[in-house]
Amino acid sequence: MQIAIVGAGIVGTATALELARDGHSVTVFEQRSAAAEESSFAIPGLLAPSLLIPWTVPGMGGPLYRQMLGAHATLRLAGGGRAALAWLWRWRKAARSLAAPARLAALARLGQYSLERTRQIAADMELDAESSRGTLVLLRTEQEADTLMQPALQALRDAGATVNLIDADMARLIEPGLSAEVPLAGALHAPDGESGNCRLFAQMLRHAAQEMGARFQFQSRVQAIAHSPVGLRLADASAGELRRFDAVVVCAGMASAGLLQPLGVPLPVRAMHGYSISAPLRDEYHAPQGAVIDPLHRVTITRQGQRIRVSGGAELGRHGAIHHEPTLQRLYHTLSGWFPGGTQLSSPQVQVWRGARPTLPDGAPVLGASGVPGVWLNAGHGAAGWAQACGSARVLADLLAQRAPALDVQALALRRF
Repeated sequence: MQIAIVGAGIVGTATALELARDGHSVTVFEQRSAAAEESSFAIPGLLAPSLLIPWTVPGMGGPLYRQMLGAHATLRLAGGGRAALAWLWRWRKAARSLAAPARLAALARLGQYSLERTRQIAADMELDAESSRGTLVLLRTEQEADTLMQPALQALRDAGATVNLIDADMARLIEPGLSAEVPLAGALHAPDGESGNCRLFAQMLRHAAQEMGARFQFQSRVQAIAHSPVGLRLADASAGELRRFDAVVVCAGMASAGLLQPLGVPLPVRAMHGYSISAPLRDEYHAPQGAVIDPLHRVTITRQGQRIRVSGGAELGRHGAIHHEPTLQRLYHTLSGWFPGGTQLSSPQVQVWRGARPTLPDGAPVLGASGVPGVWLNAGHGAAGWAQACGSARVLADLLAQRAPALDVQALALRRF
């Protein structure tokens, strides 16, 4: 089949690889000049366990009002008015819906499958994206495991993920750079957890897909998707010339909703902006060895080669808004609090980034048919884009070929909206 993919982030590049591997003629259209330049650029890099990634599961982290108010507020409205409030109401409602357990179970299975698929691809193609093994969720009190991490924790265990409750001494053996000054009651340890450089991995997937025959057209903004016949129009094409394909797969991040709306396909995606600070390593012993999550502040700290990345914050608002200094200060404080002396935070090489996480109100992506013949969806992965990308891509390729995928993803179908 002749297949067009819209978007070359981590999800789009993974989809290109799987479809090219299946023998399809694949063309990827990306408005930026390289792969993974937008939502996949400087994300936390936490690959697993997927459901423990902050802002992946509605209801995790405590009541919504507590996340927006008080000393430990982690969610803020940066514009958006009533539309943002209405979306937040749907996010809160999703945690209590009758469909929530089935959706959470599907996400846990997708995360585990995607981790296996990612590791298989990396092994087969000898890819190294500055990965490190092991994830610790640091608990200031023993009760935080239940108050902040449920219901995701049980869903992960049901899906076969290993997550153990360990004491503070064991946590410090795993991460010897942890400060002795910060209260630590224990930790959740996921020995099979993994983190790394998502942007680097996406670029590697792009090259691998090209070697299989996939074509990438950068600086090519898709203006519209057509369905009869199936194809798309580029913004810079003369007279809106139609490029015809047998199928179009939408992996366009925040641009997905605008492309689908004229086709009558609802996609209530919202930009949940997050921040990251990447700093050079100062001292190996005092730096994290794997991935660390602070559930109270909803902050992630990951090791990426000779750099440390601290990520967090959640803003519902307009693209291009100025950086929220209190959020950045929380990231600096959390990193230096847990791992004092591990990074060079005053280095000119420090990189500060704010990016949009394309998030749907129930925290899950849409995966599969759009309801419009020839148009397929692989979008809305939110904070778990890399954690779900390779599994979602394989499932999408199987569905498109009318093969039974390895997972039941009915809970992730578009019809839930």
